Amino acid sequence: MTYEFLDIRREGPVERVTLNRPAVRNAFNDRVIAELRAWADRTAAAQDAVHIVVLSGAGKVFSAGADLDWMARGADLDHAGILAEARALHEMLEAIDRLPQAVVARIQGAAIAGGVGLAAVCDAVVAVDDAVFGFSEVKLGIVPAIISPFVIRKIGVSAARELFVTGARCSAARALALNLVHRVVPAAQLDEAIDAYVSELRTSNPAAVAAAKALVRDVAAAGASNVFDITGPSLARRRTSPDAKAGIRAFLERRQASRATE
Repeated sequence: MTYEFLDIRREGPVERVTLNRPAVRNAFNDRVIAELRAWADRTAAAQDAVHIVVLSGAGKVFSAGADLDWMARGADLDHAGILAEARALHEMLEAIDRLPQAVVARIQGAAIAGGVGLAAVCDAVVAVDDAVFGFSEVKLGIVPAIISPFVIRKIGVSAARELFVTGARCSAARALALNLVHRVVPAAQLDEAIDAYVSELRTSNPAAVAAAKALVRDVAAAGASNVFDITGPSLARRRTSPDAKAGIRAFLERRQASRATE
C-alpha cells in the first residue's frame, strides 16, 4: 500500500513507521488518521512477518496533535459529522493499542494533544530530555475527549485532572514520573536507546509478546474480581504452546532458544 503521510521501512521483523508531515509538525488530519488506521489493520494481519514496530515523527517534533487548518475547515460540521471524525480517531488509536506487536515510540521535540494520545497507545516510549508534552485542547475551548481513555490509563486520574484542565506543558522528566514515558535520554542517545529496546524485543517470543499485551489489557479491565478467569487460561495457553515448550526446554538445557525474530 502507498501512503501519502507515512514513511514505512522494514528491517527484517522490525517495521519503522514515521509520521511524515514535518511542515505542520506531523499534525493529524483525516488522511493521516485514515492512513494510520489502514497501516495498523495491515500490520495486525502481518503478525508472522512484523514483530516489532518503531513509531516516530519526521523533523523536529513527534506530533503536534490535530491539524488546526483541518479543524477550521470542519468548523461547520454538524453533530453527526463531528461524531464520525471522532470515531475515526478513536478507532485508529484503538487499532494501534491492540496491535499484537510490540510498539516503541520515539519522541523528539513535542507530543501535544493527539500526539500524546498516540504515545499513550505504545508499549514503550523513549523521549529526548528536552521534549515537552501537553493537552492544549482547553486553550481552544475543547477537551481531550477521544484520547482520554488511553491517557488516563497511563497517567492516572489525579494527573489527568491537573493537566487536562490547565493545558500546561510538562517536561520529559515529569512525563517519566507520570509513566507516560519509560526512558528519557539526551538527543544524541535517542536512536541508541530505541535500538536497545529493539534488540531486547528481538529476544522475546512474538506470540508471547502478543499474549502478554492482551493479558495486561484484560487484567486491567477486569480489576481484582475473577481475575484468575483471565490469568489462569492465559498461562495455560502459553505453557502448552510449542514455542513455549521449546523455550523452557532450552532454558533447562542452558542453551539459547531459537527465535522467529532472528
